[in-house]
Amino acid sequence: MNLGGLRFARRHWGLDWFEIKHLTLTLPRLAPEFRGYRLLQISDIHMDGWMTQRRLTAIMDLVNQQQPDLVAITGDFVTYATELFVADLRFALSRLAPPDGTVVVLGNHDHWQQPELLRQMFRDVGLLDLNNAVHTVRRGNACLHLAGVDDVRAGAARLDQVLAQLPPTDCAILLAHEPDFADVAAATGRFDLQLSGHSHGGQIVLPFIGPPFLPSMGRKYPIGRYTVRSMTLYTNRGLGVIPRLNCRPEISVFTLL
Repeated sequence: MNLGGLRFARRHWGLDWFEIKHLTLTLPRLAPEFRGYRLLQISDIHMDGWMTQRRLTAIMDLVNQQQPDLVAITGDFVTYATELFVADLRFALSRLAPPDGTVVVLGNHDHWQQPELLRQMFRDVGLLDLNNAVHTVRRGNACLHLAGVDDVRAGAARLDQVLAQLPPTDCAILLAHEPDFADVAAATGRFDLQLSGHSHGGQIVLPFIGPPFLPSMGRKYPIGRYTVRSMTLYTNRGLGVIPRLNCRPEISVFTLL
């Protein structure tokens, strides 16, 4: 999409509603070669009647404009009926082109809706499915490990398998759809950062009260940045699902130090 098309999208599809949030994170085990690394997170696309191919394609162009080194997507690609929306997802996500790739994990909605269709789409598009797996980015001899657990609520998370694959040294970032998994991840002492979604930041946030409704495994750490033991956790507000109140959809851009 050219600049004129992006301006059209902003006016007619509400792209200004999507907050691009920039954060700087200091990770103690990050190698000097990765200082200044740009990691972008999106979550909870929830492809459905509102999150159309056209809207998501415009969002992906907005993601590309941030010039991330790597993109992480932390689950819930669909809301329902994967077979109806997987082609639209394939079209939009194929636009992502970060130099170090795009890593993904599934969420609870994905497991309810034919997850193998999504996994095949990941393979077709070239997304790295961190299904209880580890992917390592290298800068010379320096390593940055990206790990992912499959969905916790679906009973598919196998952190033991992840730890068995994860080298004992260097910075490690964990993708886990449900943020409250941070208590388990932090207890291992192996992860510097966990990226999550799931809660949509509460979606409806009432003044002086906060979000009245939160999903299980998204109630303790529902929005933003936390420190859990020695690990940083960030819970992204997600992109999809309406209505929202005082809780804008979010694209998170992290500069690692």
